[in-house]
Amino acid sequence: MAALSSLLPSTPGLLPKWLLLVSLISIGNSLQAYLSLGPTQRVYSGPSPPSSKKPTTTTSPVTPLSARTFGTWTFLSAVIRLYAAYHPHNKQVYEIAFATYAIAWAHFVSEWWVFRSTRWGAGLAGPVMVASSSLVWMWCQWGWYVGA
Repeated sequence: MAALSSLLPSTPGLLPKWLLLVSLISIGNSLQAYLSLGPTQRVYSGPSPPSSKKPTTTTSPVTPLSARTFGTWTFLSAVIRLYAAYHPHNKQVYEIAFATYAIAWAHFVSEWWVFRSTRWGAGLAGPVMVASSSLVWMWCQWGWYVGA
């Protein structure tokens, strides 16, 4: 257990540990995006079917190329957030990590509300909730980690 503890960010507070956790999960999601279309298709599930019909086939617009692009984008965000987990007092790193969540939130919400490439469900709820809660948490803790 001591070996595991030594790998955790040493900065006080739960936010650095949260950033680490989200980064590790995102790295796993990136690998999944390269290995299978399924996880990315759950996020980008396609437009909602008419209420009277259940979808019989996937309406997801995900292609192998778009899944790999999503995986690469997710990996890049994970690296930035991983760095922020260990350097939360660095103002520029904190701001860039915050920006990754803002960009992710804007992306997922616009794909849902504007472009209609997805619909609300388990696949979309996870990324939206993580981005939303991380944005609020980082905003509230801004002064604690990087000052005013």
